[in-house]
Amino acid sequence: MRSFLVNIGVSNKHLHLSAADLAALFGAEHRLTKTKDLSQPGQFACAETVTLIGPKGTLPNIRVLGPVRDETQVELAQTDAVRIGVRAELRDSGNLAGTEGLTLEGPGGSRVTIPRGVICAQRHLHITPPEAAEHGLRDQQIVKAKVDGPRGGVLEQVLVRVRGDFALDFHIDTDEANGLGAKNGDTATIIID
Repeated sequence: MRSFLVNIGVSNKHLHLSAADLAALFGAEHRLTKTKDLSQPGQFACAETVTLIGPKGTLPNIRVLGPVRDETQVELAQTDAVRIGVRAELRDSGNLAGTEGLTLEGPGGSRVTIPRGVICAQRHLHITPPEAAEHGLRDQQIVKAKVDGPRGGVLEQVLVRVRGDFALDFHIDTDEANGLGAKNGDTATIIID
């Protein structure tokens, strides 16, 4: 068994917009307004927010992350999904086939209903090819992560995502972080069987 330490990044509910949905919600010429860079190179939080509308309720002020994508994707923790009555399939980012949709409402009241795109992101490790080779990891491999502390534990089914433009980071959602008593910047031990 091999192991190494990695920083934890806690992912709150958010969405990525397609160019068409960005234009429909914020105006034809609107460009995303970056407020801060995120841990992954080229990814950033935006000033723009939307309201998510599901069959059982709404979630206001949901942050848009940039840059724009080919298809709109909404990432929720299971607690968020239950609150508004949607099913958030556990998925790797970008794998949207067969997922549910919902309605997005922009600040001016304009609405877009997406036919699919609501997911609960599978916990995952971002890692570069050289780092993956150093630790004997491959893309799409499944590993474990141990989080220490009073509420700590071992998380199974951690997806390894290997790409040249990644920065080493272990991402969990707010449900997982709350259950473990973990926060941004804490460390986890990646365990490779």
